[in-house]
Amino acid sequence: VQLQASGGGLVQAGGSLRLSCAASGHTFSTYAMGWFRQVPGKEREFVAVMRRSGGTTYYADSVKGRFTISRDNAKNTVYLQMNSLKVEDTAVYYCTAGLGVILSSLETETAYEYWGQGTQVTVSS
Repeated sequence: VQLQASGGGLVQAGGSLRLSCAASGHTFSTYAMGWFRQVPGKEREFVAVMRRSGGTTYYADSVKGRFTISRDNAKNTVYLQMNSLKVEDTAVYYCTAGLGVILSSLETETAYEYWGQGTQVTVSS
């Protein structure tokens, strides 16, 4: 599986962005698809995940109520709609895919096998 993230950019606080992640391969619907983010000097942190085909979604507390993850299996694409952006949302955002992601590990990087190249999101005050 190859992942290509896009949609990052510069936005003012309170604004919105939608990230997209296009996946190659014919088994997209069988993978849990997620987003992590990373700022320089810090570890990559979990943002959101959707389990398998239209499955349950989970969010980090810091983005709950503001971000929405969705997927279009016909287009092999996962999205992250980010609203009410804050300066602290500034990071490189990575999409990821995992085949055997279980509930107890879905916020852990090592639960996912495939990673996109990252897209920069910068929120200005």
